[in-house]
Amino acid sequence: MEKDQKYVRAKKKMEMLKAFYIHLTVYIFVNMLLLAINLLTNPEIWWFLYPLGGWGVGLFIHGLTTFASGFGSDWESRKIKEYMEKDKKKY
Repeated sequence: MEKDQKYVRAKKKMEMLKAFYIHLTVYIFVNMLLLAINLLTNPEIWWFLYPLGGWGVGLFIHGLTTFASGFGSDWESRKIKEYMEKDKKKY
């Protein structure tokens, strides 16, 4: 049973990583396209920086949730076990 849980967690982490890299790739290509459009239509005003920055914040948060291992499902399991052990010691 424990091996199945490890497999499911590993698969979920892999899917999260894959989704992040797809998000990053789309971010790069779309913003390159926006830069090209900006330079071809109105090079005096760099409006492409607004979607670049806004989307960049979202990408940064996506990266944090993907790569931050401190608060994943493992952390939740460890905390539940910790609280259960504390309750055992009280009674």
